[in-house]
Amino acid sequence: MKFLKLALVAAAATVAMGGAAMAEELKLSYNVGVASDYIFRGVSQTQNDPQVFGGVDATYGIGYAGVWASNVDFGADDPSAEIDLYTGVKPTVGDTNLDLGVIYYSYVKDKGLTPGAYSYFEVKAAASRSLGPATVGLAAYYSPEFPGKTGEAIYYEVNGSIPAGEKLSFSGALGHQEIDSAGDYATWNIGGTYAVTPNLALDARYSDTDEHGYAKIYGSRFTVSLKASF
Repeated sequence: MKFLKLALVAAAATVAMGGAAMAEELKLSYNVGVASDYIFRGVSQTQNDPQVFGGVDATYGIGYAGVWASNVDFGADDPSAEIDLYTGVKPTVGDTNLDLGVIYYSYVKDKGLTPGAYSYFEVKAAASRSLGPATVGLAAYYSPEFPGKTGEAIYYEVNGSIPAGEKLSFSGALGHQEIDSAGDYATWNIGGTYAVTPNLALDARYSDTDEHGYAKIYGSRFTVSLKASF
């Protein structure tokens, strides 16, 4: 784990130095969507209720930055909205595509620095490459202080996708979340995405964890989402 932490911190430094390799064209993209539930690493962020989300992304050569927002529901008097800020670089090394970045998860009406606070940041390092028609990837996220003052946390994942025609693709992931003062759990998902139009995608997905005893939000579920990108 110590090596993984050092690698993820190095990824953050790479983000800061990535500007020299960027092109000179700024591109903006937008997305908005709805889902039957907001699932993050196998856990419902909306108490199994629907989600409305949207975001804006900017790319400049290999560099990127963006903001994304969604409704959340963690219980009484807790935040009702999540706003994520992120930046990073996506260099290519040989046949491997890298994604090195930093993400800040902020919450409307958060409890600040008191116990139970939700806002936190993570350093991300991910890699993917094509294997025939399929794409496979690895990703790791490190946070020095997870929500609720539960200490350091690391999430790592293996994922993959494969097309099944011009409009349909299947994908899945297997991950593991470790939190110093709050235990750990495994999570997985599998599903399909259908391109209704070039700008509209329908996704149907099954997700689960191995810790149903934690709470109902850790249970297995089937979710459907519709996302427009332009």
